[in-house]
Amino acid sequence: MPRRETSLRRRDLLKLSAAGLVSGVTVPWFESLAGTAIGQPRKKSCILLWMDGGPSQQHTFDPKPKGEFAPKPTAVPGIHIVEHLPQLAALMDDLVLVRSMTTEINGHYDAKYFLHTGYKRTTAFEHPSVGCIASSQVSHAGDEMPAFVTIDAGYDRNDGGRLYRNVPGYLGPSHSPLLVNDPNEGLENLAPTGTDVEARLKLLARSEKRFAKQFATPVVSAKQAAFNRAVQLMQSRRSRAFDVDEEPESLRQAYGKHKFGRSCLLARRLIEAGVSFVEVVHRGWDDHKGAAKPIAYRSPWMDAGMATLISDLKVRGMLDDTLVIWMGEFGRTPGDGNGHFSKAWSTMWAGGGLKTGQVIGKTSDGKNPGSAVAERPVTSPDFLATLCLALGMDIHKEFMAPGNRPMPMVDKVAKPITEMLG
Repeated sequence: MPRRETSLRRRDLLKLSAAGLVSGVTVPWFESLAGTAIGQPRKKSCILLWMDGGPSQQHTFDPKPKGEFAPKPTAVPGIHIVEHLPQLAALMDDLVLVRSMTTEINGHYDAKYFLHTGYKRTTAFEHPSVGCIASSQVSHAGDEMPAFVTIDAGYDRNDGGRLYRNVPGYLGPSHSPLLVNDPNEGLENLAPTGTDVEARLKLLARSEKRFAKQFATPVVSAKQAAFNRAVQLMQSRRSRAFDVDEEPESLRQAYGKHKFGRSCLLARRLIEAGVSFVEVVHRGWDDHKGAAKPIAYRSPWMDAGMATLISDLKVRGMLDDTLVIWMGEFGRTPGDGNGHFSKAWSTMWAGGGLKTGQVIGKTSDGKNPGSAVAERPVTSPDFLATLCLALGMDIHKEFMAPGNRPMPMVDKVAKPITEMLG
């Protein structure tokens, strides 16, 4: 794969301008990095948009006749999504809708664990999340930027159960994610304060090195590695990627003022700067009083943030090697969306070199529309295998878990969705 360019081509800037995404911009934010570019061929990256609590499929990407939201045509003839997502409907050529997720678990935390790892939760050990796996498999060792970043995109009034925290498990702490608590604030404590920063860092580094030499344990080694990465990031010009206010006002407006839109913009900047996996988490989708009203409220910022992210990646020449996925831990009960429903629900995919402009799977029609998968069931292991393959990973690879137990990256029962892989 050729090296990703470190500046936009002229025609891409013209496309951005024509699309209303930029105004008066002549160079991208990272042009000053051209002389110190990433320097290695870029592997594929992923942005996971996680709607914590379980979004309703019938109020988003799998509308049914006589449902609370009317189905509306998209840019691909014959494919409909709900009326409240017009910008995404216009981008259907760049999307894949998987409408036949069937994942067994209706409890929030266990379902989040299952969808992030591809394995059911046990008491023996914790499996690594897919972001941590990506950190270990598709990032460049020694890169200035962290391989995996999570962004808290805020929440609304609803609950979503216990929040899942990505853990590297037996991959080791070096593959833990870096957390951004607020996309508007960027990364906390990134800029050093006070005087003689260089001298203080050298003094601290000597102390850390002596301690690591005296107590050579995995935990101490991990701490030393984390210290080194933090210093490297503080000194890197690419750390500017965490400041979304460097983007032109017109582009920030297109993404939207909501934290979700700002998080999508930050995710794009991080991928552009070399991060391999970004997870944006918006909490509060556990709509037990019905999904229609809260999703109608969320739809404008969700539609704007996601559509602008996909369009922005595309005109920058980044969409083919950036996989974007929208999902939660399950769907909602057919009809009004009051309850948890893992039996038949939807995810949305874009980019990543996928065969887009299509729908995978189908849910039932008839008396109880949406109550079961009618075509092409997709399980959690199937989902994880497809994601990993889309990023170029070897899904047959095994890791060594505690007790010298070999653990496959992906459960061997997985059947990847090959019809959507490029």
